[in-house]
Amino acid sequence: MATADNLCVRIRDTHDRISDRCSEMSDREKKSKWSAKVMLVLLHVIFVGLIFVLDPDLLWKNNGMPWWTIIYLALLLATIVQYFYTAYSQPGFVIDAMRDGNEMHATFVNTHNLQKRQSSSRGGNLGQSENPNSNSSHWFKIVSDLHPPGTSEREWTCPYCNIYQPPRSKHCHECDKCVLQFDHHCVWLGTCIGLKNHCRFWWYLLLQTSISAWTIILYFYFLRQKIPMAWWKDFLAILALVILTLIFIFLFLLCIFHSYLAMTNQTTYELARRRRVPYLRGFSEKVQPFSQGICRNLYMFCLSSKKSYLLEPIPSAEELQNRAASHPWLDCIMCKCCFGFSNSCL
Repeated sequence: MATADNLCVRIRDTHDRISDRCSEMSDREKKSKWSAKVMLVLLHVIFVGLIFVLDPDLLWKNNGMPWWTIIYLALLLATIVQYFYTAYSQPGFVIDAMRDGNEMHATFVNTHNLQKRQSSSRGGNLGQSENPNSNSSHWFKIVSDLHPPGTSEREWTCPYCNIYQPPRSKHCHECDKCVLQFDHHCVWLGTCIGLKNHCRFWWYLLLQTSISAWTIILYFYFLRQKIPMAWWKDFLAILALVILTLIFIFLFLLCIFHSYLAMTNQTTYELARRRRVPYLRGFSEKVQPFSQGICRNLYMFCLSSKKSYLLEPIPSAEELQNRAASHPWLDCIMCKCCFGFSNSCL
């Protein structure tokens, strides 16, 4: 008995230590997310504030603020607002789509049962209730219809969440959830980029690239002035200009890259890990199986943050061949390939 009691005490102590460790890790993650946000805001304040400190005439001329300064500060404010708007947005979790689909199915089933009970009560008979497990079976049917016939259930079952994943979903270890149309987990934003917030992330990149380019122009204007100034001002301006130029190049390339992803209906994860993604192994690397034409892809990309969840099925090889034969480049330019397209929408 004493040995069993000691074993129970050890197990309880181990469980408590693991729980404390998990809580410490979650607190650390929250602190790191907040520190990243604070650091990013401080970078904006430092680089933008420094140029106005070095040259106060940029902010005030003739006892008034120039119109371009007002637009510049408004763009800076819009960039910071868009950053927090994207950082606190949901990427679209599989569990939420699953709950949404089951609620819609349950509403349909309850309405159908109510009509059956009303009709049966008029006839004097009691209606039979539906299977209580119909909600989970409904989600299984939705996911199975999106995958090609013959694929194993293990291929689209998450080993961590143990739920059925629609195509283009992936488990994020940082968020500890499966994300719809997973793109990547952004450390600076502290959230995943997926189906619901990919467009918001693109707008943030565009605004951030624009404010960086404008700030670089202001530093160039300051350095080209033929006004005697202290050496440390030139040094700070050149140092800030070099750092800003590197940041701008990175943001500009990233904005172009995500624009390409939006036009081709791809994600960073699918493009970088194409050979390792199970649902892309059967397609050639030159084929974008989920692309429906530039116009349709941009339409879905811009409206992906609506309340419903857009679930895309994996097309068959025959469907891709017919699409390529019926939609040449001229049809793509004329946006004819954007019509007659349908997806599963919850």
